[in-house]
Amino acid sequence: MNKEFLRRNEAAAYLKEKYGHGSPRTLAKLATLGGGPVFRKFGRVVLYTRDDLDAWAHAGMSAPVKSTSELKAA
Repeated sequence: MNKEFLRRNEAAAYLKEKYGHGSPRTLAKLATLGGGPVFRKFGRVVLYTRDDLDAWAHAGMSAPVKSTSELKAA
């Protein structure tokens, strides 16, 4: 079943499985401070979509490189 919205724990598990990192505590902190993925609220429940999580993860990645020296030049 492919749910459209994920709760924070599910969103963190999705990020962890797909990108190798993510935790509910980090998502909660970023929701307060800013800099995290877009989310919605339904009452007290925070909801994320997979598309928003993917967009946030990709925005934090560098372009493909062949060595770390290419990162310093960019």
